[in-house]
Amino acid sequence: MELLKFIFGIIIFIVTFYFIISEKYPKSIVTIIGGALMIFLQIITEEEALATIGYNLEIIFLLIGMMLIVEIMSETGIFQWVAIKIAQLVRGNPIKILVFTSIITAIFSAVLDNVTTILLVVPVTIFLAKRLEVDPKPYVLLQIFASNIGGTATMIGDPPNLIIASLSGLDFNDFIFNLTPFIIINMAVLLFSATLFLKNKLQVSNELKAGIMELSLDRTITNKKLLIQSITVFSLVIIGFLTNSFTHIGLAVIAITGAAILVFLSKKKPEEVFTKVEWDTLFFFGGLFILVDGIENLGVITKLSEYLIYFTEGNLKFTSSLILLLSTFLSPIVGSIPHTLSFGKILVEITPNFQGDTQVLWWALSLGACLGGNMTIVGAAANIVGASVAKKGGIDISFGEFFKWGAIIVGQSTILSLIYLYLRY
Repeated sequence: MELLKFIFGIIIFIVTFYFIISEKYPKSIVTIIGGALMIFLQIITEEEALATIGYNLEIIFLLIGMMLIVEIMSETGIFQWVAIKIAQLVRGNPIKILVFTSIITAIFSAVLDNVTTILLVVPVTIFLAKRLEVDPKPYVLLQIFASNIGGTATMIGDPPNLIIASLSGLDFNDFIFNLTPFIIINMAVLLFSATLFLKNKLQVSNELKAGIMELSLDRTITNKKLLIQSITVFSLVIIGFLTNSFTHIGLAVIAITGAAILVFLSKKKPEEVFTKVEWDTLFFFGGLFILVDGIENLGVITKLSEYLIYFTEGNLKFTSSLILLLSTFLSPIVGSIPHTLSFGKILVEITPNFQGDTQVLWWALSLGACLGGNMTIVGAAANIVGASVAKKGGIDISFGEFFKWGAIIVGQSTILSLIYLYLRY
């Protein structure tokens, strides 16, 4: 009977992941069905399933709070204003627009979330590229890469980091202190190499540059009062995140409270704002938590943990390098979120077996999962969303084309990550 449970559990897990990767059906429905089958077969009990969702509620409510804040803020036109203002400050220079919009994308992705940032920035970037009559593809691709890199810098920027925080107990400031310095270096290398490669391909006439200077900024900001309210509330939420280590107020409580205050100040109907929440992502998380806990109950994660310790012989530096490389190559295939949740469970098992600063294992997982997602068009949610937005703008980015760029970017990031982890830890 136990053997049958084990076999069926593995089959459910593999089939569910296949449908997640293939995207033939909504990923939320796929993971919910997978999790439900785990319960029906008694691989995980209903009580255990509810307990694991309850344990991870902070991730879910943190996401809801940030989604609501960003949605209201986006209605003011601030993101479009920033993009056009940058273009005008650099006087329509296409390379400088590429560099500075990428930097802004990285910053927005670190303090908001990378999917939302891509939704807001890519349409404006395409608009600017078309006005300059240059190929928009390099701009869109750089925005996607910058979004995934920038999102790695903080706990809230990229969903894998939220999962890591939940499993490891690391706080908001830990992510900033350990990852942000490296992300600044990584972004500098990305922009330097992109500029070197594209400087001769992005040349425009003075007339086209002048057209950028004529764009009106006055019409971009649609609601100044709401903009002030949004920036104030958002700033207070970020301050709350930064002071969380000594106030001990949960990040989810801070985000949800900020969102509720902003909904109240904006005088919007709650049901109107709630429709903008990405419920598909939240239910995907819920189903995934149950699915991975089911695999844990089967003993698969414990066995994989034992094999990893045996293979690395308890060497912390070797183990962190191996985790980074495995995550870099697996996350573009299975998706960064499922990979992080599954591998994070393995780290919980193996961490007590090492001496020294075991935080390096979590940073290796974060860098591999978040940055490795840049390799393929299905490697991260921001990639899929960015390609979709580009297609609506008449720009078709193929899987092969994305991979050609992505493999180079991930190669750079991986080499830099290995050096950083080795030197710092």
